[in-house]
Amino acid sequence: MAEVNRQFLLAARPQGMVKESDFQYHEAPVPEPDDGQVLIRTRYISLDPSMRGQMENRADYVAPLEIGDVMRAGAVGEVVRSRHPGIAEGTLVTGALGMQDYALSDGRQPPLRRFPADVDPTQALGVLGNTGMTAYFGLLELGRPRFGDTMVVSGAAGATGSIAGQIARIHGCRVIGIAGSAEKCRWLTDELRFDAAIDYRSDDVGAALDTHCPDGIDIYFDNVGGDILDLCLERIATSARVVVCGGISRYNATGPLPGPKNYFNLVFRRARMEGFIVLDYAPRFDEATRQMRAWIEAGRLTQQATVVDGFAELPRALIRLFEGFNTGKLMVRND
Repeated sequence: MAEVNRQFLLAARPQGMVKESDFQYHEAPVPEPDDGQVLIRTRYISLDPSMRGQMENRADYVAPLEIGDVMRAGAVGEVVRSRHPGIAEGTLVTGALGMQDYALSDGRQPPLRRFPADVDPTQALGVLGNTGMTAYFGLLELGRPRFGDTMVVSGAAGATGSIAGQIARIHGCRVIGIAGSAEKCRWLTDELRFDAAIDYRSDDVGAALDTHCPDGIDIYFDNVGGDILDLCLERIATSARVVVCGGISRYNATGPLPGPKNYFNLVFRRARMEGFIVLDYAPRFDEATRQMRAWIEAGRLTQQATVVDGFAELPRALIRLFEGFNTGKLMVRND
């Protein structure tokens, strides 16, 4: 076992784009579990857009993150020492273990999810983890897909959008993805079998939506907010469902943020726009995991992971997330 616990601490609240100087590298002793606790060695650490809001202390659905705290991050790891009667050494677990080599938990703080030994750790962190759960419950509970619906998903080549689009296809929807490069768009149509993909960097998004959604958008799964949200609101169909999952276009913005101009179409089209927090569905995660694993085993659902090697790369990998570096789930493999 290593003699130190490498950590990245929150050094500063971000101003504009996240910077490496917002983090501080730190070494601490490897902690010892007390009675009722386990010691977990992280194997893969997740990078997610929501981390930006937590760095600013704007995510009021989780405990405050203060300067000097270990940077919060989801991770998958292995229990290497247990003094908990219900959690054996060798158990694969996920939770908010932080940007560090080792974390303690009593199973409740931070909450742990346990996975069978045959589960791929990258899937436990991705398609079967919080991003997959976000896609599953956001689409099925709020989007309520029906056979023949036209669904548009922004951030479609990301961890959540790529899964939400595939689940919509499983439910018989036409799926149009919006992503940030020609390569990502090809991946969506060729590998994930989306019906169409729009490159927001080079295509006229409004014109492309008119082409691919001639009868309007029944479900819009929003991961980016901003101008693309407005373009989709302009084109919603009667009784449309707009699922507000994320707003990556605003996370590093400075100054006042404009609101959507076309929101009144929700009235004209008798539509609904609703946000959600996936942790509210935690009691049903096992139910969703069983269904997702069945789809994976049947070849109907797949995960793409962008894996960066090396603990030292964590701050830079988070920055690159906001630059659109990744396809699918972004994570760092701990060395």
